[in-house]
Amino acid sequence: MIVPLPGCRCRQETSGSIWCRLMTTPPYQAYQPGYPQGVSDKSKIVAGILGILLGAFGAGRFYTGHIKLGVLQLIVSWVTCGFGSLWGLIDGILILVNGGTDAQGRPLRD
Repeated sequence: MIVPLPGCRCRQETSGSIWCRLMTTPPYQAYQPGYPQGVSDKSKIVAGILGILLGAFGAGRFYTGHIKLGVLQLIVSWVTCGFGSLWGLIDGILILVNGGTDAQGRPLRD
């Protein structure tokens, strides 16, 4: 017996059709209360300031959830004896000017 996925809107109690699976609603965790859907809960001002002040450590990227880029900024700064921290400085300025996205691809809020 195949039981439909939770939140399934199809009318059959035990439907295994692909349409039932495609019509499922997203989990409630996808919606963030207090913010419009599609906008991150992270602030672009905080991300930009962290990028400017602590860019050598990748703090702005860690804040937005881009862990791989944060680690890469940290490694580049360490390998270049601190000259790689310019990447974090420029990254922070660009986030403040142009905005950015979080790890899920949503634009940062103002």
